[in-house]
Amino acid sequence: MTPLDAHTLEGSAVTTPAAPRPRPRGALPGDPTPRQRLARICRVDHAGEYGAKRIYEGQIAVMGKGRHGDTLRHMAQQELEHLRYFEGQLARRHVRPTALQPFWHVAGFLLGAGTALLGERAAMACTVAVEEVIDGHYEAQLKHLGPEEAELRDSIVRFQAEEVEHRDIGLANGAEQAPGYGLLRAAIKAGTRAAIWVAERV
Repeated sequence: MTPLDAHTLEGSAVTTPAAPRPRPRGALPGDPTPRQRLARICRVDHAGEYGAKRIYEGQIAVMGKGRHGDTLRHMAQQELEHLRYFEGQLARRHVRPTALQPFWHVAGFLLGAGTALLGERAAMACTVAVEEVIDGHYEAQLKHLGPEEAELRDSIVRFQAEEVEHRDIGLANGAEQAPGYGLLRAAIKAGTRAAIWVAERV
């Protein structure tokens, strides 16, 4: 090293690259960061509640004047409350909604109206299938929410209980007696799980 080199080193601050932040315990390469996970939670839950609102709107369009009209409107009102909560979460956390919301707008209504056209029990089977998936989905989310997200966690716990109430309403109103119940339930659950996966990421 020349004297000039030594003088340069002595007179300048030597910086070292910042050490990479450690991954959370148990995390794998490609796993979302805690911030990304929260964004996904808010995005997918907003999308899910929007889709649920449209399903009930489709069912009400067909069955709203029948004996289940008030029950459907009760469940739709709860889904609207959930939706408004997650709209607020997206705005507060600066998270964009899913880019596929126009698709959910159409698909949700068609699912609701289509199952209602198959009959009251098929409509209730749709409710059971969707709410069973959402119950499990919310339960999985709760495992990732610590005390720093107590308000979000408490809201999800309340919403989960209301979704389970909807499932029970469907079961109490003959969902399992719908023609082809097993196949219909399996198809709707598969579609709901696929919608959740896409909405988290797109």
